[in-house]
Amino acid sequence: MKRWDVRRLLLLPAAALLLTGWCAAAMPETLVPVGSAVGIRLEADGLLVVGFDEEGTSPARADGLRKGDIIETVDGQPAESSQTLQAQVAASGGAPLDVTVERDGETRHLTLHPARTAGTYRLGVSVRDSMAGIGTVTYYNPADGSYGALGHGVNDLETLRLLPLEDGEILPASVVEVRRGQRGAPGLLKGAFNTSETLGTVEANTTHGIFGTSRTALGCGAAVPVADRGQVHTGTASILSNVRNTDVESYTVEILRLYPTEDASGRNLLLKITDERLLQATGGIVQGMSGSPILQDGKLIGAVTHVLVNDPTCGYGIFIDNMLETGEAAPAA
Repeated sequence: MKRWDVRRLLLLPAAALLLTGWCAAAMPETLVPVGSAVGIRLEADGLLVVGFDEEGTSPARADGLRKGDIIETVDGQPAESSQTLQAQVAASGGAPLDVTVERDGETRHLTLHPARTAGTYRLGVSVRDSMAGIGTVTYYNPADGSYGALGHGVNDLETLRLLPLEDGEILPASVVEVRRGQRGAPGLLKGAFNTSETLGTVEANTTHGIFGTSRTALGCGAAVPVADRGQVHTGTASILSNVRNTDVESYTVEILRLYPTEDASGRNLLLKITDERLLQATGGIVQGMSGSPILQDGKLIGAVTHVLVNDPTCGYGIFIDNMLETGEAAPAA
């Protein structure tokens, strides 16, 4: 694992829009709904290209590298970190570098020509090798220690591309500040987490959530039945969310509409926050709350995923069976 700067407290794009042969088990009949905030650290598989120097000044861009490409190897060596790439470019002496990248699911081979600037060599490219932030755990399965969180993937904000995962972990976190959402300006939760303790691994980053195995039990409540989408209906429901310190509380919501065919987007239902306590605390749904489990009729039915920017009291959720199916099919990191 790379060394991490514990001062980085970046927020995962949680409500607006962050090994060893793990795979999810068959669809469980019961799960523990969690609702706790956790720290999430992800290490990318390769280097994600997120930007370039000013147009016309980037040698890498001139040689065909594109935003959203994933640099896999440089001169036959795995692309491990931004620091490693900088060292390889600096040591090149201006000689061409043979680079393999993944673009749109295909492997491409490029030759990049470093340019000499201010006594060193450069490609004029910005890359991302990791992400860190907080998010909410949706469920925990005591039978095998597996969990699911977020209800959507961790995407790079520059490219909107799902971060390709090599490794990751979750850590204990506490919500230290709330920026209330308002019309046109989504709010957010700011969290702090300590890198000295690890709760578990992150083994899959998918469009419908992150999945992994916890080394300790998550959530303090009892397991509840898991609903299939046919059991979900409009009307009163509740969410579990952590918007202060480590406290998880239940808040009332209203499910306004169902979108049972919207599996690809993960926006399976439209909900409205009706609990005055949560509206006073956050203004509605804010970044960091996605993954908050949704319960109805005593069953776990889904997770909060997105907020409506023009109305922070409303947002979308994903069906829990949609989330579980994605986790089951996801390849392990």
